Amino acid sequence: MPPALAHRVAEPETGDGIARRSFLKLATASGFALGAFPLMASAQQDAKPAATGLKPDQQPAAFVKIARDGAVTVTVNRLEFGQGSHTGLAMVLAEELDADWSRVQAVHGNAEPAYNDPAFGMQITGGSTAIKNSYTQYRELGARTRAMLLAAAAQQWKVPVSSLATERGVVIGPGGKKLGYGALADAAMQQPVPTQVTLKDPSRFKLIGKPTTRVDAKAKSSGRQAFGMDVRLPGMLTAVFEHPPVFGGKVASVDDAAARAVPGVKAVLRVPTHNGGEGVAVVATGYWAAKQGRDALKVQWNHSGRERVDSAQQLASYRALAAKTGNIKTNADVSALANAPHKISAEFVFPYLAHAPMEPLNCTVQLEGTGAQAKATVWTGTQMPGLDVAAAARTLGIQPEQVTLHVQMAGGGFGRRGLLASDFVTEACTIAKAAQAAGLNAPVRTVWSREDDVRGGYYRPMHVHRAEIGFDAQGKVLAWDHVIVGQSIMAGTFFEPMMVKNGVDETAVEGMGKPYDVPMRLSAHHPKLNVPVLWWRSVGSTHTAYAMETLIDEIARATKQDPVAYRMKLMDGKASRHRAALQLAVDKSGYGKKTLPAGRAWGVAVHESFDSVVAYVVEASVDNGTPKLHQVTAGVHCNLAVNPKSVEAQVQGGALMGLSMCLPGAAITLKDGVVEQSNFGDFVVPRITDMPVVAVHIVPSADAPTGMGEPGVPPLAPAFANAIARLTGKTPRELPFKLV
Repeated sequence: MPPALAHRVAEPETGDGIARRSFLKLATASGFALGAFPLMASAQQDAKPAATGLKPDQQPAAFVKIARDGAVTVTVNRLEFGQGSHTGLAMVLAEELDADWSRVQAVHGNAEPAYNDPAFGMQITGGSTAIKNSYTQYRELGARTRAMLLAAAAQQWKVPVSSLATERGVVIGPGGKKLGYGALADAAMQQPVPTQVTLKDPSRFKLIGKPTTRVDAKAKSSGRQAFGMDVRLPGMLTAVFEHPPVFGGKVASVDDAAARAVPGVKAVLRVPTHNGGEGVAVVATGYWAAKQGRDALKVQWNHSGRERVDSAQQLASYRALAAKTGNIKTNADVSALANAPHKISAEFVFPYLAHAPMEPLNCTVQLEGTGAQAKATVWTGTQMPGLDVAAAARTLGIQPEQVTLHVQMAGGGFGRRGLLASDFVTEACTIAKAAQAAGLNAPVRTVWSREDDVRGGYYRPMHVHRAEIGFDAQGKVLAWDHVIVGQSIMAGTFFEPMMVKNGVDETAVEGMGKPYDVPMRLSAHHPKLNVPVLWWRSVGSTHTAYAMETLIDEIARATKQDPVAYRMKLMDGKASRHRAALQLAVDKSGYGKKTLPAGRAWGVAVHESFDSVVAYVVEASVDNGTPKLHQVTAGVHCNLAVNPKSVEAQVQGGALMGLSMCLPGAAITLKDGVVEQSNFGDFVVPRITDMPVVAVHIVPSADAPTGMGEPGVPPLAPAFANAIARLTGKTPRELPFKLV
């Protein structure tokens, strides 16, 4: 979810209480559950965002259960796919609950509207919003739960609530009497839900702000964590799908005799794709049989009417477009370019990128009954379960209420599991429906191989930037004319009316110009091509930060100024957090004080995305044309860091992903309409030997937390490039790096 969209979908509001009638209390055999389901957002059923103006606690998305043995289970309204939401949001709730952290665990919510994002009014994991949007929500729910436990204890002991205290899952009464939360759980659920609660003063925090080990670490590190791929159901079949090699292509003919002869293959089915094409599904008793069957298919394809994109031709056409002013985003006067004493003319090329999560896409669908009695149950790791329910219902020809979706732990995603078109869920439902029609009354798990994932779309769009900059001897920017060419990720989605203004997709230009005081004419072209595109972790900032921060560095070098001092001078009056993050990275790295070994150079970059700022100071070298990143020091401003360990991990992971954009082989290219890469053998991701030491330092702050899932990605590549430029005298202007 790009930050520009996050700001537009809905503005968070604060509320001071929840109406009593808004709550439902759900008894369970093992304790009590507290939740709230006051407004069934129609957004997901309609595949549109919910109406704005609803207070966050009128659309609560929380659920806490206390077992009779005192164990606390927090339901988290975000997909956990490595980012640490299960730990962070559980910490927030446990803090106000005064729970015993050693007895707290977290689970996924399902697709119920109760788990909607309080700001968006729909279910979404994206835009680095988990902690940011649900911080107050989870604090209030923890506080309300604690208040109900206190009320129950007061009633039992016949003492005023004011005489009670809590500590680590225990209510403490006069004379030192104690009752564990588990013993009070049943009685607490009989208490009214308080409409108002007083939250802790941050000075009393015992969990928030403390480096905390993740609640899912043990299961994941011991191999016991189940993911979507691990779903197993009685009689379950497995399907693999032969996608058309050209996007949107159709089957002309298929010889499936050999496939049907593979032991275990139950059916070979021609089914439509979500984008108007057609492919072939092989359904079998297991993955291996299904794959063997698919390998045995002989398919003739019909690609008529489908554009066959060629990367070389595409680059040439993009360059031609970049030479012209596009649709205007900002329109500063650039007439000073003509007579500027110093100029930079630059072109940048950014390729398509694949998401390539470690756990490829998968989705299991069980269909039962017919007509009004039909129901579908779906298991998958998804960033948008509500939209996926709507997509599944449309695909199956039933109502959303007839679909139950169980969110599964996912092995990464980087945006790929948050597709507005719900492609892999739609595909799994289509195959399950076809299998049922073929007489296979069994749950069907559709599995994408790595090759399916890399070749099957969607991708971070390819972009070309052109910049013309005029500046004086002091580095004052007199005019900056900047053109961006790339496909719109919002065009054709229900976000287009909000996100594409005057012909400019705001996700393609986010981050441009900031945080510097420069007169910029910024325009964009959005050609339409037959390549599916989607947000990729950090969205537009993955290319805009690179262009901005390498160009700023070039001006500093051209005017013989220290790049840190130059940035500080050029930043506008709103950039206090940028200054703090950059200065922290500088101080901790030894920049300007430490002498680097021969052959190494410093590189610096700073960028804001998702309301947080990350600055990198890196040490790099170039050996026989091969760049190497040795040390990364990060300065981070994300306001209050709920779990500094998670922030550290997010930034380290972000740095790794930023590095992945730089390494040779990290590009998706097309020839005759077909993606040329297929797996990690030809789509490069960093290996352990590529990974530098990454030290993360956080600027202290008590302000409400901002996003940290993505801001670690954008500034890494430009910082690396700026170090290379100091070593070679030339800034790499094409990613991945090509130095020889």
